Amino acid sequence: MTKSEKPLSRRSFLRTGAAVGGAAAGTLAAPAVLAQAPLVVKMQTSWPASDIWMDFAREYTTRVEEMSGGRLQFDLLPAGAVVGAFQVMDAVNDGVLDAAHDVPVYWYGKNKAASLFGTGPVWGGSATTMLSWFYQGGGAELYRELTQDIMGLNVYGFMGFPMFAQPFGWFKGEVNTVADIQGFKYRTVGLAADLLQSMGMSVAQLPGGEIVPAMERGVIDAFEFNNPSSDLRFGAQDVAKNYYLSSYHQASESFEFLFNKDFFDDLEPDLQAILKYGVEAASTSNTATAMREYSSDLRRLQDEFGVTVHRTSTEILDAQLQAWDALIADLEQDEFMKRCMDSQRAWVEQVGYYELMNAPDLALAYEHYFPGRLSI
Repeated sequence: MTKSEKPLSRRSFLRTGAAVGGAAAGTLAAPAVLAQAPLVVKMQTSWPASDIWMDFAREYTTRVEEMSGGRLQFDLLPAGAVVGAFQVMDAVNDGVLDAAHDVPVYWYGKNKAASLFGTGPVWGGSATTMLSWFYQGGGAELYRELTQDIMGLNVYGFMGFPMFAQPFGWFKGEVNTVADIQGFKYRTVGLAADLLQSMGMSVAQLPGGEIVPAMERGVIDAFEFNNPSSDLRFGAQDVAKNYYLSSYHQASESFEFLFNKDFFDDLEPDLQAILKYGVEAASTSNTATAMREYSSDLRRLQDEFGVTVHRTSTEILDAQLQAWDALIADLEQDEFMKRCMDSQRAWVEQVGYYELMNAPDLALAYEHYFPGRLSI
């Protein structure tokens, strides 16, 4: 190869091939249709094959395949198929994977600021508030700065599916006061680990597929993952019977859709748009599916498996906010993290005021039509 010659990228190859094929087809007596083989996107998730979040990832890949007219096809793989659940960012950066479906907190070990994009302080806004911050409040540019400028990663990332606030989790007995949780060996991830450790817990950061085995071996004695459906599927009800809903430790998370930058840049613009905006389509679909499945599975946990559902006490919730205050003061020593949190606070102060002032008391209406259901 001479200096003037350049290796063909996948995109340029397909474009050049189509042009040559079209010219050749013009010499035929009858019209011919050039068949272009689909581009296969190698995508791994951070979820076990049986987890509902694999279903959510599939809702994305199915939509992208259909919107692309079959030009894009996915090889969708569960955690561990190529790399571990916490290693997908490295694999996408290195080009071992074209794409990944995870949450930013899973690469928290590379930079603590990752946790701010989903598992950070709760300023008073919901996950929908914070997903809106990502797209309309400056979050996307801060994410780009962190991943590309500060960390030098060769990736693009988009956020989708504003998750319902994560339960405080699973306990063998009741926990109603801060004193009750002292010394627990507890599973969580990201800044939530720092938060709950400061409240007296001993924290282990584990991917979802390792939680129940760790509980069975006594490595942990309490845990949270994310939602009733995932918890039911991996057998949380077999190792604990007290399930505490409502918490400030992870209340504003969304999925992260990662792409290798070179792979993404090499695609035709319409395919780039389909991959990007397919996240928004899947976000709506994931939300609807989660509402149906999470609520149904919560009822199953109660009715079929004898799980007692509690609402986390005000004492513990207030202690979490106080613990966040102390943690925030420490995090603000980092210039980027302070800018990021300042941006979030400004967004929530503006948007949250409207959201909270405008929201009717839905619990009052629910109790009116379904009296006694909220009594816990």
